[in-house]
Amino acid sequence: MLEQVEDVRDDLRIAFVSSNLPRRCGIATFSADLMAAIKAADPRARFRVAAIDEPNEVRPYGGEVRWRIRQGDASNYRVAAEAINRSNVDIVNVQHEFGLYGTWKDDVYDDHLRPFLETLRKPVVTTLHTVPPDPTPSMREAISSAVRLSTATVVMAEAAADILAGTYGIAEVPVVIPHGMPAIQPHGRVRMKEKLGVPGRTIISTFGLVDPRKGIEFMIEAMPAIVAGHPAALYLVAGQTHPELRRHDGETYRNHLVATVKRLGLENNVSFIDEYMAQRDIIELLLASDVYVTPYLDPRQITSGTLAYALGAGKAIVSTAYLHAREALADDRGILVPFRDSAALAEAVNSLLEHPDRKQALERAAFVYASDMSWPRTGEHWLALMRLVAFSSRARSGSSAA
Repeated sequence: MLEQVEDVRDDLRIAFVSSNLPRRCGIATFSADLMAAIKAADPRARFRVAAIDEPNEVRPYGGEVRWRIRQGDASNYRVAAEAINRSNVDIVNVQHEFGLYGTWKDDVYDDHLRPFLETLRKPVVTTLHTVPPDPTPSMREAISSAVRLSTATVVMAEAAADILAGTYGIAEVPVVIPHGMPAIQPHGRVRMKEKLGVPGRTIISTFGLVDPRKGIEFMIEAMPAIVAGHPAALYLVAGQTHPELRRHDGETYRNHLVATVKRLGLENNVSFIDEYMAQRDIIELLLASDVYVTPYLDPRQITSGTLAYALGAGKAIVSTAYLHAREALADDRGILVPFRDSAALAEAVNSLLEHPDRKQALERAAFVYASDMSWPRTGEHWLALMRLVAFSSRARSGSSAA
C-alpha cells in the first residue's frame, strides 16, 4: 500500500479541462495559476490540458494542450473524454463555468458536461466557479449531475457549500478551497504610483475584463462626490472589454463609460487602462491603490478573482454585497454597499479617505484573512486533494482487480 502512495506522489499526471491561455478568460487565468501552484508544491507533477475554444477559433497553445474541445458542440466533449480515457493521466480536473460547458435556448440550459462525465473513466475533481442560489430547473440539474458524476467537488466559498446543501439538496459535502491569489507583500505604494505615472494621486481602482455586469458606471457616477472633497482622486479602470461582449456588441459598453466620464467632467479623475492585465501589472496596480472597489451587479456572484487579489494585497475594499463579498468582507474586513447605489459608493470611499486609521484597519484585516489563501498555500491544498483522489481510485481499482 505504501508503495502505491509513493507511485502516485512520484508521478502525478493531471488532465485539466478548461479554457486555456492565451484565451482571455478568467477561468483560463485561474487554471494557469492553479497549474503553476501545484507545480510549485510538487515539481514532479505533470499536466495535460483539454482546451475549450469558441467555435472557429484556433489558438497557438503550448505543449501542455493535448486535446481541443469546440465550445457549444456536445459531441466534442464526449470525444475528449474518450481520448483522456486512453491516456495515462491519473486524474482529471474540470473547471466549470456554465458558458464553457453548455448552451442556452429559451432559458433552458443544454448541458454538455454531463456526456463528458458519463463517458469519462478517470477519477475527476470538478471545480464549480458558479453555484446559482436560484437556478432554473435545467441549471439545477446540470450542477446536480456534475456533483453526482464527479469523484470530488470543489467550491471556493462556504456560501457555495451552503447553497449546494440547501437549494440543490446535495448531501455530499464539497471541498472548500478559496480562490488563490499571488503572494503579495503590501508595500511600495508611493513607488508604484510613480511607476504608473500618477504620483501624488489618490488611487481608487477596479480591474478585470470590462462588461456591464461589473457596474463600473455606478462608481464613475460616484466620483463627483469623491472629487469634491478629494480633488486628487483618480479612478483607474483596468482591463480590456470582455471578448464575448466585444464580439457581439463591440465597444458599446466602454463607449458608454467614456461618455459618462465626459458628461460629468471627470476626464482628470477617471482613466481607463484598455489592455489585458498580466499578473505583474495587476499586482503593481493594486500596490499603488488606496481603495479597491468591486461595484458588481449580480448578488449571486459566488467567486471573484479580483476580490481575492485585492484581499491578498491588503487593500481597503468597498464592494456591493454579492455572495463572495459578503463572506470575504465580513467581520470588518471591508465595506459593503447596496447595488446600483452611487451615493453609497461615494460615502464609503470618502469614509476611508477621510479616516486613515479605519482604512489601515481594513488593510490589515484583509491581509491577515487572505494570508492562507495565496497560491503557494492553495496549491498545497489542491495537490493534497488530487493525490488523495488519485490514490483512492487506484486503490479501489487494485482491489477490484484482485
